[in-house]
Amino acid sequence: MSPSKVPVVALCLAVLALASQAHAQEVSSGPPPEIAAQIRALGPVVNVPAVNKLYEPLLARQPTVNVTRTNDIAYGPDERHKPEQASSERRPAVIFFHGGGFIRGDKAERSNIGYFLARHGVVAILSSYQLAPKNPWPAGPEDVVAALNWVKANADALGIDPSRIVLMGESAGAAHVASAVTMPRFRPADGLGIAGAVLLSGVYDADLEFRAKKQLGLPTPDPRNDAYFGTDPERSGAMSIVLKLKAPLPPILLAYAELDPPQMQIQAGEMFAALCRAQNTCPDLLWMRAHNHGSAGSSFNTEDGTVSRPVLDFILSKQK
Repeated sequence: MSPSKVPVVALCLAVLALASQAHAQEVSSGPPPEIAAQIRALGPVVNVPAVNKLYEPLLARQPTVNVTRTNDIAYGPDERHKPEQASSERRPAVIFFHGGGFIRGDKAERSNIGYFLARHGVVAILSSYQLAPKNPWPAGPEDVVAALNWVKANADALGIDPSRIVLMGESAGAAHVASAVTMPRFRPADGLGIAGAVLLSGVYDADLEFRAKKQLGLPTPDPRNDAYFGTDPERSGAMSIVLKLKAPLPPILLAYAELDPPQMQIQAGEMFAALCRAQNTCPDLLWMRAHNHGSAGSSFNTEDGTVSRPVLDFILSKQK
């Protein structure tokens, strides 16, 4: 389906808008030592429930004052496509897409990211999207474009400057954002008209994962990738961001974790090289020290600012 068509799904959105400017959080040197030790003990695996449990005590005391939250606003017809907020002030905005291996996850699991951004002057829209296997590729990037179009159309009500929108995704959400932003089939010829994109530990080369399952230690069948990308190797190249991205590209912050699974670290390198070559300028690169796949997102709005502060700095630097 082309980006110009109305998607046949509907995602839910949570909007968090700043009521008054918050003081900047202190930046620690990494996760608290007791959490860092447990993250390293888990190793380079995808175990989001275990990671979330580690951060529960920190998130239980996260600051949420001076934040207005609106839940479940529809941007399309599906039950997962679901803002309303009047303001004369025009603020920057971030539309965030959660992870979940293409087959699970929900916006509510990353409310801490919304609170963090809102506390620092950024309107945060947390968006769910259609999940595989019911909704395989390219449902993800189509939902990203649908959410972006909805936010731009409702910018006045949300108090957003439509020229200052950053798209941000984590894991599968990063893959969806990267596809929408860099692959010509999902965007107008001159781009999506966004201020930037933040990609946290994404999947950018479906073709490589088809070819190198054994070397990368990926299961066969793969419950995540097979559900979303399918099992036809003849189609894998067309779904691979690193093989299809094309300029013009917005400013991009590409981030990967020290303890991301090997295939994600390899693809971060591929993505960095492809972005560098696409328009002769390299993206910003963030190595998330002492974090694994999932812990970086969990750290937002806690005393661990090693990921959230560089991300916020990137977002605010694109608003000038």
